[in-house]
Amino acid sequence: MPSTRRAFLAATTAATAGLVWPHREAWAGPAPARVPAPASAPASADAGARMLAMSPLLRDEPLAQLAVDAARKAGASYVDARLVAWQREQISVRDDHVSDVGLRTDYGLGVRVLADGAWGFAATQRLDSKSVGDAARSAVSMARRSALLMPEPISLVATPVVRGAWVSPMQQDPFAVPMADKAGLLLAAARVAMAIKGVAHVDATILGVREEKLLITSEGSRVHQIFHRVLPGLTATAIDRRRGRFVTRDHEVAPMLAGYEHVTAADLVGQAPVIADEALQKLHAAPVVPGKKQVILAPSNLWLTIHESIGHSTELDRALGWEANFAGTSFLTPDKRGKLKIGSERVQITADRTQPGGLATTAWDDEAVAAQRWAIVEDGVFVGWQTTRDLAAAVGDTSSRGCLYADGYGSVAFPRMPNVSLQPGAEGYTTEDLINATDDGILISGRGSWSIDQQRYNFQFGGQFFWEIKKGRLTRPLRDVAYQANTVEFWSSCDMLGGAASYRLGGTISDGKGEPSQSNAVSHGCPPARFTVNVINTSTNTGSGT
Repeated sequence: MPSTRRAFLAATTAATAGLVWPHREAWAGPAPARVPAPASAPASADAGARMLAMSPLLRDEPLAQLAVDAARKAGASYVDARLVAWQREQISVRDDHVSDVGLRTDYGLGVRVLADGAWGFAATQRLDSKSVGDAARSAVSMARRSALLMPEPISLVATPVVRGAWVSPMQQDPFAVPMADKAGLLLAAARVAMAIKGVAHVDATILGVREEKLLITSEGSRVHQIFHRVLPGLTATAIDRRRGRFVTRDHEVAPMLAGYEHVTAADLVGQAPVIADEALQKLHAAPVVPGKKQVILAPSNLWLTIHESIGHSTELDRALGWEANFAGTSFLTPDKRGKLKIGSERVQITADRTQPGGLATTAWDDEAVAAQRWAIVEDGVFVGWQTTRDLAAAVGDTSSRGCLYADGYGSVAFPRMPNVSLQPGAEGYTTEDLINATDDGILISGRGSWSIDQQRYNFQFGGQFFWEIKKGRLTRPLRDVAYQANTVEFWSSCDMLGGAASYRLGGTISDGKGEPSQSNAVSHGCPPARFTVNVINTSTNTGSGT
């Protein structure tokens, strides 16, 4: 069933009005849509309804409500209880054999409370009334102890009461595909790549994730959601034994909020000889000559730079110092919103939790705030934060942007990144247009090594494959390439953008943050874009490459 942004917002509005959607309507109605989702479309409404109706979480829903009631009785001013079930299935092959098979499940209840102006949290895998009640009371006790150390009490901005359900769009359940079929596909792709002379090893994998959660709050919200995420992968390794060098080349396919149809669309067997041939080209490529150059970054490379320089720097908890131990804070202090010009006027960056295929796409976050889309950078000026209900007021906002997330029942929910994306240019340029307009530069694609400082400011990024550009033409492959800049200089140098037809999603299925560390899946969309940066040669003369 086709869906539009208007349908998504209309359904969300219905939920905020306190309407309980029947499962069938709830699944079909709010499917997020802004641009067509790559290799992903909604399954039937009946399929989504069956998933929700057959969920084992419904059996334990009374225990979640018991947790809310017990915590309120113990003195909590606010409570949310999350039943969370995870399935992770992965199969990997190495050359001519299956190297790894794994299936992991996780299920339990987490209880978060606000008492005496402080947060408390407890979780349990033992889903019986005594264990759940004990967890709720333990969370309240923890909050009261924490309150003794709080400089000022936590307060929550208001959010409408919502009751609804949502299943992420997909055509084919990845967990319904036999493991033997997946192994056969991966082995076939590996055989094709290994048939290319000079390719020494091939690794291929399929990862499927199913996340389901049922959230109940003391304010009356109740939301039930199911997410499927899929990541196919293929890597070819080429070795030059005479020179003692090796390189790897990855298939540039992004993880996606989708079903097994995303694996099929990745065409691992068809792309295997291309990846193998490019590994050999990379192995024998010329070393880059360092210097100030124009670089055209393909979406398969640029997404990671967006993630590290813009995505993490605009997390408000980092800017306020709430998050520091894992990967630092942010150079974007709260006073810079609306004042700091962070990029050229053509740079428009949005945060979006409704984007089709986006790994961080949802209908509601983990405190029942509806998914939304908002500006992070407008005309090059930093304008927006990623917020939650307990952060929004710190920068004068009256509502949350819906960025709360926990990666399991036993994890404390805290601010996590939405899909943060660079918008395409109005001119409608293609990658070829950008190349034709470049006299001396490099085309960079794929994810490589990277580093960024603790303020999300100074950075260095590599890539997977590099083409030299001379007088508007691709001339030869290069190697040992990385680019250096700081966040403001980099985005300020952006002078050409691809159009909407060149826009692609990239992303990671495991973005780490927090202590203890949690993992979040997040996507970043962008067109190809051109920048002026310092290009360096990364070779250390050790005989290895990336």
